[in-house]
Amino acid sequence: MPSPSSARRPDRLLILSVFIVASCGLAYELVAAALASYLLGDSVLQFSSIIGCYLFAMGVGSHLSKYIKDEDLLARFIDIELLVGLIGGASATLLFVLFAWMAAPFRSVLYALVFALGVLVGMEIPLVMRLLNERKAEFSEIVSRVLTFDYMGALFVSLLFPIVLAPHLGLARTAFLFGIANAGVALLAIRAFRLDLPRRRALSLRASVVLGLLVAGFAFSERITQWNERSIFGDEIVHAETSPYQRLVVTKWKDDLRLYINGNLQFSSRDEHRYHEALVHPALATLPVLKRVLVLGGGDGLAIREILKYPSVEAITLVDLDPAMTQLFAHSGSLVALNQGSLKDPRLSIINADAGQWLETAGTAFDAIIIDLPDPNNYGLGKLYSEPFYRLVREHLSENGLLVVQSTSPYFAPHAYWCVVTTLEAAGFKTFPYHAYVPSFGEWGFVIADRNGRYRPPTAYPMPLRWLDGTATRDMFRFPADMQRIEVEPNRLNNQALVRYFEEDWHRVIR
Repeated sequence: MPSPSSARRPDRLLILSVFIVASCGLAYELVAAALASYLLGDSVLQFSSIIGCYLFAMGVGSHLSKYIKDEDLLARFIDIELLVGLIGGASATLLFVLFAWMAAPFRSVLYALVFALGVLVGMEIPLVMRLLNERKAEFSEIVSRVLTFDYMGALFVSLLFPIVLAPHLGLARTAFLFGIANAGVALLAIRAFRLDLPRRRALSLRASVVLGLLVAGFAFSERITQWNERSIFGDEIVHAETSPYQRLVVTKWKDDLRLYINGNLQFSSRDEHRYHEALVHPALATLPVLKRVLVLGGGDGLAIREILKYPSVEAITLVDLDPAMTQLFAHSGSLVALNQGSLKDPRLSIINADAGQWLETAGTAFDAIIIDLPDPNNYGLGKLYSEPFYRLVREHLSENGLLVVQSTSPYFAPHAYWCVVTTLEAAGFKTFPYHAYVPSFGEWGFVIADRNGRYRPPTAYPMPLRWLDGTATRDMFRFPADMQRIEVEPNRLNNQALVRYFEEDWHRVIR
C-alpha cells in the first residue's frame, strides 16, 4: 500500500505544472511581442495587442475545456502540454523564417500562433483544477493553490525573461527552452500517473518525439536565427548579440558597414558623416566657450568623433544605457576605425545608465548637450523626449550653451518632428529647427535650442568637413512648402503624444 507522501506526489506535480504553464505561456507571449517589435517596429501597439489577444484566447480555452470528458482529462492534459511545448517552442524560429521569406503573412501568422497558444494554455488550468478535484482535494484549497502558483509563474518569467533569458539565450532559444519545460512536465505526468493511463506507451512515444524535436531546435536555433537574419538584412552579418536592452546587428557589404538595433537601421558607414556632421557642427561651431560637452545616446562614438575635432573641448561625458553598445564600438576593429577610436580618448567619460536617472543626480553644467537617442517608438524612449525631461536637461545647460536633439524626419514623420520642437518650447527653450538629407534615411530632422534665442547658424566652419559647409548649412534651416510646421501638442508624460504621432506618421509611410 502506497504511503500518504507518495500518494501526494501526483498532486504536487499538478500544482507544479500550473507554475510551468503560467511561466511558459507568458514567456511565449513575451517572445512574440519582442519579435514583433524587432521585426515590425511598432512596439507599443504590438505589445498591447499581442497580450490582449493572448488573454482573450485564454478565456476561449477555459470555455472549451468543459467539453473534455472526465475520463479523458489526464490524457488530454498531457496532449495539450505537448502541443503548447511544440507550438510555443518553435514559434520564434517559425516567425523568423516566415518573415525572412514571406513577410506579407507574418502578422497574420503571428496572431494565429498567439491565439492558438492562448487557447491551449487557457484549457490547461481548468483541467488541472478538475484533476485535483477528482483526487478529493478541497475546492477552496484547489482554487487557492492553483491561482497562487499561476501568478507566481507569471512573476517568475516576467523577471527572468528580460534579465537573463533574452540577453543570454536570445528569443529563439528562449522559446525552445520553455517548450522543453512543457514537454518535461508531460513526461513527468506520464510517469506519475502511469497506473491511470491506459495508452501510456503511445503518450510516452509522443512526448519523447516532441522533446527530441525541441532539444534539437534549441541546439540549432542560433544557426537558424543567423541564417534568417542574413536573409532579412541581405548582407553579411559580422556581429550579432542580444543585450538586456536590445538586439545589435552589424552587417557589411563591400565597404559599407551598417548597424541595426532591433531591426532598425541606425547608420550606414557610407553616409553617416552627413548625419553626424549635421548633428554636431551647426551648434558647436558657434559657441565661444566650448569646454564641457554631454552626449546622451550615441554609444557608437560617431558624434564623439566629430566633437573631438574642437581642440578647446576639455571633457566629454557620454551617457548610453547599453554597455554592450559602447563595448562593441570601443573594441571592434572595423567599428573603432569608423569612429577613429573616439571611445578611447582620455577626455571622454563613458557612463552606462538611463539618461533621465543620471541627469537627476548629475551636478555639472555643460556648454553643449547633444541628444542622439533612438527614435521615440515606445513609451520608454518617449519619456526622454518629454517636457519634464527637457526641463531637466535645461538645468544642466550653461547660460549660453546649446542643446541639439535628433528629432526623426520632418518629411516622413512631420507630426512627430514638430512635436519635439513644440515640447522643447514648452520646456522653456527657444528653438531653431533644421534638416539634412542623409541618403540612407531621406530627409532627417534636428533641433538646436538655447535659453535666450541668440543662436545664429554658422556661415563657415573652423575645420574642413566631408560634406557640411556654409551653403549647406544655410539650406538646412530653410523648410520647403511640404515640410512646413504643423500645430501639434507637446509630449508630456501623462499623454505620450509623441509616441502616438510617431507611430501614426510612420504607419502612413510603410503601409
